[in-house]
Amino acid sequence: MRLAIHPVNPEPRLIERAVEVLKTGGIVIYPTDTVYGIGCSIENKNAIEKIHLIKHQRQEKPFSFVCNMAFRTMKHLIPGPYTFILPAAKMKQFPRILVSKRRTVGIRVPDSPIALALVRELGHPILSTSVTLDDGTVLNDPDLIVEHFHNRVEMIVDAGPFHSTPSTVIDLTGEQPEIIREGSGNVSSLV
Repeated sequence: MRLAIHPVNPEPRLIERAVEVLKTGGIVIYPTDTVYGIGCSIENKNAIEKIHLIKHQRQEKPFSFVCNMAFRTMKHLIPGPYTFILPAAKMKQFPRILVSKRRTVGIRVPDSPIALALVRELGHPILSTSVTLDDGTVLNDPDLIVEHFHNRVEMIVDAGPFHSTPSTVIDLTGEQPEIIREGSGNVSSLV
């Protein structure tokens, strides 16, 4: 199901429809502030396993979580186009299947009215990964997303095409922040 939504002022009734899909174990493709993401409720193990199958990704490789919370060390950068790698010991509320072998998790608080509204309405984080093809090509055009994923997910929240790059990934598990991937986020304040 394709659901057209306003990119800046998402209609509450449409957010509710997408959240219903998440609550019942469905997979939703939705816009963030950088690229489209494939997401599910972190409380549904079957949905998490389905995303691993869709992405052809090993369970050892972690996904990130879209959250609606602020951590002291990240406050000046969120919401924004960043993914933060944090020690999993501080994330005890997450199911074990979501923790990498390195005992870390990726946290994301996007500057996206739609993503934040989904998390707020759902009441807990969403497991999230970028919408990519098997070769790593990022898909930011809803028409292409529908073409490649319409029969693999329950809903595609369409906010129009994006012209952006993935988030910047920052590892906060060590003494100093380490930039793992430079993306949309400015890292000049960290170096």
